Amino acid sequence: MTPQIQSKLPKVGTTIFTVMSGLAAHYQAVNLSQGFPDFACSPELLELVAQALRNGQNQYAPMIGVGVLREQIAIKTQKLYHKTVNPDTEITVTSGATEALFAAIAAVVRQDDEVIIFEPAYDSYLPAIELNGGKAVPISLKAEDYSIDWQAVKKRVNHRTKLIIINSPHNPTGSILQATDIDELTRLVRDTNILLIGDEVYEHIIFDNQTHQSLLLYEELATRSFVISSFGKTFHVTGWKIGYCIAPPTLTTEFRKVHQYLTFSSATPLQYAIAAYLQNPEHYVNLSAFYEKKRNQFVELIKETRFKILPTAGTYFQLLDYESITQEDDTDFAIRLTKEFGVAAIPISVFYSQDDEAKHRKVLRFCFAKTDETLALAAERLQKV
Repeated sequence: MTPQIQSKLPKVGTTIFTVMSGLAAHYQAVNLSQGFPDFACSPELLELVAQALRNGQNQYAPMIGVGVLREQIAIKTQKLYHKTVNPDTEITVTSGATEALFAAIAAVVRQDDEVIIFEPAYDSYLPAIELNGGKAVPISLKAEDYSIDWQAVKKRVNHRTKLIIINSPHNPTGSILQATDIDELTRLVRDTNILLIGDEVYEHIIFDNQTHQSLLLYEELATRSFVISSFGKTFHVTGWKIGYCIAPPTLTTEFRKVHQYLTFSSATPLQYAIAAYLQNPEHYVNLSAFYEKKRNQFVELIKETRFKILPTAGTYFQLLDYESITQEDDTDFAIRLTKEFGVAAIPISVFYSQDDEAKHRKVLRFCFAKTDETLALAAERLQKV
């Protein structure tokens, strides 16, 4: 007889991403649910991986990441954010951004510490906080534009607040931080011991000539921040699971203590390939234009449907309001949309932990990191709804 255990995550089940992707496969639907491209990555990048494999770079990488990759990350950081970071003491390569998020949370959150998150929130934040004994303090983004209500934040900050997680560009809404948000955040944490996580995995996907407000741009914030990004998102290789964390030396030391017992190191040939690929900045500085074109194409196609288009300023996700179509719960409608019309999307309510008014908006998230043909087929089907 198997001994009974008490679950550490009793509320956690199969993720909605797995559910919707499974439904999409079963009903042969166009899968705009899970956030991954359906087009190939650069042939040059693939060749660089092949070269690394042939060159024998197939054993364990250093725990903190191969040196040439950390050096290229430092060069990229200086170029984009005018921030000098030490590749040996401030940069750690991780097995994807989700691992980096967990390591950062585990490194600093102790029993009963409070962590402010903004909902709708990426689904790994809450379990990571709870597994490490912390208490998540969810604050809903403003319903009209998914911006941060700083007055609400100020009311929730207290002596137990250990960490605030900032996600910009924001998954799932596509909203971004503005300079005014940075001002509010700076005033809020000044003269406190509050730490920050900057989840910036979509840093290179931002639209309409707007600026990515990285925490690395602001020294007062950078000195208390773990800033996390992902090559999977940037180079269309989400399955490679190569991310990284930039943090001051004291924070990096604690981060690495956790990281070394999570994955220790990440795939060696992939690290060498990405390091070589980063030597040409055009591989990431042009990404915004590439995805802005896809966003515009998808939006133009959706204008012929009954869905209402909500603004997206970054990421490769587009929110669509379906209130004029049906009053169904968003999860029920997402399932019916997949089964009856052949398009899979993600309901926004799954990104909330609290029963908030914003949770019940009639909104679905669609991924437009797809080929032109995929987007056209999805739009054709959505026009029938």
